[in-house]
Amino acid sequence: MSGKRYTEEFKIAAVKQVAERGHPASEVAERLGVSMHSLYTWMKRYGVPEEERKAVDSQAEELRRLKAELKRVTEERDILKKAAVYFAKTSG
Repeated sequence: MSGKRYTEEFKIAAVKQVAERGHPASEVAERLGVSMHSLYTWMKRYGVPEEERKAVDSQAEELRRLKAELKRVTEERDILKKAAVYFAKTSG
């Protein structure tokens, strides 16, 4: 993997060449020097209306935030369980 980063504008323009102008994806990918996989990934993401894409991004961000919070709360619960067992043994 090259690790090369492309701007959002570049990706949208590449998708438009396929979606709106009807150029074959393989031709666009070769001409732009990107992999077919990257182009299809961009088509999946940028081939939807911007409002819908923003809604999906917002949902994905909320999901990431909730997963992080769940992990933190689960760790806190586990620590409290261990503390409860420890204090039950030392006070009994």
